[in-house]
Amino acid sequence: MTDCEREGPYVCVIGGSNVDIQGFPDHELIYKDSNVGKVKISLGGVGRNVAENLARLGVATRLISVVGDDAYGRQILEEAEQIGLNMQDTLVLEGEQTSTYLSILDHTMDMVLAINHMASSDRMTVAFIKTKRQTIENAALCVLDTNVPAGVLAYVLTTFRDTVFFLDTVSTVKARKVKDLIGRIHTIKPNRLEAEILSGMPIRDAADLRQAVGILHEKGVRNIFISLGAEGIFYSNGEIARRLATPKVKIVNATGAGDAALAALSFGHLRARTIDEMAKLALAASIIALSSENTINPAMSEELLNDKVKELESC
Repeated sequence: MTDCEREGPYVCVIGGSNVDIQGFPDHELIYKDSNVGKVKISLGGVGRNVAENLARLGVATRLISVVGDDAYGRQILEEAEQIGLNMQDTLVLEGEQTSTYLSILDHTMDMVLAINHMASSDRMTVAFIKTKRQTIENAALCVLDTNVPAGVLAYVLTTFRDTVFFLDTVSTVKARKVKDLIGRIHTIKPNRLEAEILSGMPIRDAADLRQAVGILHEKGVRNIFISLGAEGIFYSNGEIARRLATPKVKIVNATGAGDAALAALSFGHLRARTIDEMAKLALAASIIALSSENTINPAMSEELLNDKVKELESC
């Protein structure tokens, strides 16, 4: 019996790890000028964020990622150990810098600009991922993010035919990496623009949205959760198609809400929840994330998530 099999059911996450550096202005942002405000440094990366949320939800999680052996990389590994996130499969690059994500938020706490330095993520190779075969094959679920190199994504999706894959598309540019392989994904969580890329059609209204979802189902995607921002979440499994409205929420930090939502969808799948229940979990997790200054809300837990779902149902 392998270590993975002895561990019991777990989620494998293959994705990016980086350090988030965020700038918060004290007043309305003045462009092309120096703004008085605060700078916060926290751990991030889509894959790492999803994995941390899962760990905080009590789900056994193994993260396959890449970090440098600098201070930030060591901090990522140390914090993972503290919260019970298994990173023994992560590649540590000797003498190299951990990926960095720099973002500027406006006075409403919404992101207006970001620069990502993700060179270390490109060091994840097919040869490396082949050494993680047991970790991927034995996972109850595997979450991918498109920060992973296209070649690695293609190898994983075409090799592990029996693995259930969830996907975070990350951005419109990176979503193109998986457009031709989208049928191998069980569950996706794009926003409207990313859904346009994956479906190959513009989404201008509700009719377009349903048509695009139909195209994605025809390609083989089982569950689709499309983030519509303030308009909520549109979700479908081919039989049920609904929109779940978002209540008014005070946004403390908009970064990380999507990652929390994907973690909640993964949690719901593992707990055999219905698609309606999964959508509520995703919305509840995103609200929990939005209410924290940190990219990951340190209060995230299964109890808090369930309480937030009950609160949404009572509205």
